[in-house]
Amino acid sequence: MRGSALGDRGADALLTLSDVTAGYGAGLILKGVNLTIARGEIVCLIGPNGAGKSTVLKTISGLLRPKSGEVMFAGDDIGKLSSKERLHRGIVHVPQDRSLFPGMSVWENVMMGAFILSDQALVRRRLEQVAETFPIVAKRRSAVAGSLSGGEQKQVELARSLMLDPALILLDEPSIGLDPKSRTSVFASISALAVDGRTVLLVEQNARSGLAVAHRAAVLEAGVVALTGTGKELLNDPEVARLYLGASARGPIAGGVARPEDQR
Repeated sequence: MRGSALGDRGADALLTLSDVTAGYGAGLILKGVNLTIARGEIVCLIGPNGAGKSTVLKTISGLLRPKSGEVMFAGDDIGKLSSKERLHRGIVHVPQDRSLFPGMSVWENVMMGAFILSDQALVRRRLEQVAETFPIVAKRRSAVAGSLSGGEQKQVELARSLMLDPALILLDEPSIGLDPKSRTSVFASISALAVDGRTVLLVEQNARSGLAVAHRAAVLEAGVVALTGTGKELLNDPEVARLYLGASARGPIAGGVARPEDQR
């Protein structure tokens, strides 16, 4: 079986990483990542711990600058832009750790997502739109965020990310620490983002849940994209099952799904 390559998507491409290397200090975590995301799709990035999945998101959002390679967004090279400049361009990063202000209300937390907007009428319209997409925002608007369940807090984080009407949403381990019921709700919300036309790059250690909502997916291994395909293809691939079950990668993946060299 040959999967859908995460290569050139032509005019539909929103984000393209070309031979990107990045790391901390003198060390390299990403060692030549190639990845393209089309507009309006969910792409799930999975792989063993330490493979560099979160580093990919940080390199895209500007929390980490690439050492080499290109990060192209909507046709422009953004590799040298600050995280704030990338935020203004429509890239929103929802981190792995809980990021709500626990002593503030749900409504106040969502409002914080519009901190770079000066048009208050626009902010109010966005709040109304977000509350329609995520009913919990209106239902629990006065509740302090710290009183919500883990799944509810994650939904509020997703709602806050929409206040800037982002072109690309980066989600880092949205299901971490959630019970099965909350995890189901969060992934339903992620699917709804794509139905609404949003573009999502999702990093998820729970491969089964992540791949189930993804249009396309990639396995990151030792700092490079080692395996690609549709979400369904990778979900059913035995080598992906090896990673999902926690076995560490000891060599190149040898599955039947498309690999980077097949894309050249």
